Amino acid sequence: MTEAAYHRERRTGKSRAFGAFEWLLAMRYLRSRRREGIVSVIAIISFLGIMLGVATLIIVMSVMNGFRTELLSRILGINGHMYVQGIGVNITDYDTLAAELRNVPGITAVSPLVDGQVMVQSPYNAGGALVRGMREADLKSMPLLADNIKEGSLDGLDEFGGVAVGSRMAQNLGLNLGDNITLLSPRGAITPFGTAPKVGAFEIRAIFELGMSEYDASFVFMPLDEARMFFRTNEGVSALEIRVTNPDRINDFVARVANAAGPCCQVTTWQQRHESFFSALQVERNVMFLILTLILIVASLNIISGLVMLVKDKGRDIAVLRTMGATRGTVMRVFFISGASIGVIGTIAGFLLGLVFCLNIESLRQFLSSLSGTELFSPEVYFLSRMPAEVDPGEVTAVVLMALFLSFAATLYPAWRAASLDPVEALRYE
Repeated sequence: MTEAAYHRERRTGKSRAFGAFEWLLAMRYLRSRRREGIVSVIAIISFLGIMLGVATLIIVMSVMNGFRTELLSRILGINGHMYVQGIGVNITDYDTLAAELRNVPGITAVSPLVDGQVMVQSPYNAGGALVRGMREADLKSMPLLADNIKEGSLDGLDEFGGVAVGSRMAQNLGLNLGDNITLLSPRGAITPFGTAPKVGAFEIRAIFELGMSEYDASFVFMPLDEARMFFRTNEGVSALEIRVTNPDRINDFVARVANAAGPCCQVTTWQQRHESFFSALQVERNVMFLILTLILIVASLNIISGLVMLVKDKGRDIAVLRTMGATRGTVMRVFFISGASIGVIGTIAGFLLGLVFCLNIESLRQFLSSLSGTELFSPEVYFLSRMPAEVDPGEVTAVVLMALFLSFAATLYPAWRAASLDPVEALRYE
């Protein structure tokens, strides 16, 4: 609102709620002068507090969303959405059962697999790993694996044998494409002296990099037939891996898959297998939201303190305005505008700062890492090779509305106090 608009209202003799006169007076009260400079300092601090609070909430919630989405996409990209396993035994007639499960509406793929834990060895190092035996066509049907082959190829894996290992495992063991990796499994032959471990050497035919350090360091893929012989499952497989159209609604498929599989099998979902992991993420996300909301509350309290001081400093001006005909509503709106403008501008600035930060978060991470000389967001700790951020429009809207609500609520008491000021008492000692 400009002074020209104020003079137009004065000439016409009309004054409307939240009109030019009230805006002009409110903005003048927020300007820094020598006597009330402390009020402007508090206003600036309140503005910065709201801006940083809104930006921090948007950034943290976006990073938590991106973290969950990236982990979920990688977990479901390399694991099935649902598993059918035999109760205490391997599944022998798996091709027939797989054909029946493919007829269930909503199921997109069914793959037999054999898996087991092993020790991996090389001339330079050793460690634990999870071996997963699958058909070549099923491995190629997983885009996360097929599109992230760093060296070698999955072609001819069924025909010529060999294994595919993660890049971190190859690096830890000091192995390259074409080298042999030794696998040692406890599922060996039974002898009079106990079970002898099964040992086998396999050529590395492909090296993949999924972007999730845990999988890149611990997964080994081999042909289904070789895995059956290595783990001594005879003609059976460990489980049937199922993929559906909508993994978020996986519970809708459990009853149908269980009916198709029969009573001799049990069904587990990805939510059951990773329940504790994603529950911990959700709890952490909620706690972070509550803690960071305190920043907005503190900034709102700064608005209250700043306006209370402004009302006290402008007591004489308020009394003069009241004696000249200004109503209580006019005085209340003047101070409401003064406080609310800080909240609105701070919220908009925080919204823009948060979006810019989220859109460039990986570049900023790399810059801060190079500046500090340390690796921020280590893949060994956070499982991902890059920092993700996914902005949720609904959450951003909720943060903005909450900041505006707190800002508006913070102005009500000081504005009411200014409107309730008695002109006689204010001018008595002037």
